[in-house]
Amino acid sequence: MKRHKLLPLTETMHYILLALKEPLHGYAIMQKVEEMSNGQVRIAAGTLYGAIENLLKYQLIELLPAEDSRRKVYRITDEGVGILTIEQERLQHILSLYEGRPDHEKV
Repeated sequence: MKRHKLLPLTETMHYILLALKEPLHGYAIMQKVEEMSNGQVRIAAGTLYGAIENLLKYQLIELLPAEDSRRKVYRITDEGVGILTIEQERLQHILSLYEGRPDHEKV
């Protein structure tokens, strides 16, 4: 299977995809990311919308119809969930190396 162009995800894209498990508009995404990261990650508007553009381009998120035309609301797609699953498995493997599983040397 060919590796997706956006893999491995950046920290910003990880947080955005995780935040979009529920439909959110841009400012709410920034707030959710800050909350999920315990204040460690703050995404500037320019960074957010650049990442959103890429995630839309690769169909990892989608734009939802909204009643308020001033607010664009996004949510993760099935493909986006699949990418998160791939990344979760990759990160779990890396963590297993720290934990010193018998079949790997400790780091």
